[in-house]
Amino acid sequence: MKMRKPILQNLVEMTGLRDHLRLELSVLSTLQALSGIVDIRALELFTREGQTFVRPRTWLEQGQLLSNDAEAAQDPRREPLERHPDLQECIASQSASVVHVPRRGRYVLWLPVWMNEKVSTCLEITQSRPFSAHKLDVLMGVFQVYQNYQSLLDYSERDALTGLFNRKTFDEQFSRYAMSGLASRSGAVTESFAAEEAAVAGDNEPVQQWLAVVDIDHFKQVNDRFGHLYGDEVLILIANILRSSFRSHDRIFRFGGEEFVVLLRSTTLSTAHKVFNRFRLAVQEYHFPQVGQVTVSLGFVSTTRGSPVEILGQADQALYYAKEHGRNQVCFYDDLVASGHLATKVANDDVELF
Repeated sequence: MKMRKPILQNLVEMTGLRDHLRLELSVLSTLQALSGIVDIRALELFTREGQTFVRPRTWLEQGQLLSNDAEAAQDPRREPLERHPDLQECIASQSASVVHVPRRGRYVLWLPVWMNEKVSTCLEITQSRPFSAHKLDVLMGVFQVYQNYQSLLDYSERDALTGLFNRKTFDEQFSRYAMSGLASRSGAVTESFAAEEAAVAGDNEPVQQWLAVVDIDHFKQVNDRFGHLYGDEVLILIANILRSSFRSHDRIFRFGGEEFVVLLRSTTLSTAHKVFNRFRLAVQEYHFPQVGQVTVSLGFVSTTRGSPVEILGQADQALYYAKEHGRNQVCFYDDLVASGHLATKVANDDVELF
């Protein structure tokens, strides 16, 4: 009974959190307090160029839980998932857990966190003796509370129609997200864009973070002509193209209506231009059922200068210029200012696009 009281207290505190990383720290702290646990980690799973990798995001060091919320693809501790065949098989078979015995006196329990039929996190619990049935029941009980609450938190952050992050989530995350690339701006570009960087820009172009505002051209006409059901299908398909056009650590939001925002992380201006145009062309070339061709306009800006309101407003101005000058194009705010097409100004705090 002495063990259950702190667990219940920790569970109460855990369900009062509204941040995924703090929630992760809370559940690891709760599990760490159980007798017999010698090590505990939260592993992040991510895909790079078609291969799945795993890296420690939160871990135990000298009795303290430490975490790293930087880009997974840049973590030198990342390793291919295939190096952990038991975990790989557990995820492939959609199992709830697996016990691994890497060597005598080490017993590892892996608990994949399933959300939306995918795994991006796995808890790893190590002890020096086999897991008893009672111990597994306690661990699984705490884990299931954590997983359910993570799912509820994720659901509150998502747009119901497209499954993308919603405007509320953008408002909460943008300041932290825009600053999170400071440490990586002098480093190499990660993931599949690295080869394009070398070919297009060379090694001297600075790596930055970028914000783009996307708007579907003539979307009102789609709703008026084909009805809102087909309009909703267009939104869902655009969201799918967005997901396939950007990397796992970029962030995509639906602002409402036909408006989307992309936070493109750690890349150069040349590559940002290419990636945004590649997305635009993917939409243009896609055949939307019943509707036919749909196009998008996009304005983007670097997140290195100005407040979140100013940055979003600048991307909005670039988008407005694209809409007013032919649509179906990508416009960079700084280019428009340099050419005299836009005057520098502070944007309206209430961003409304058309």
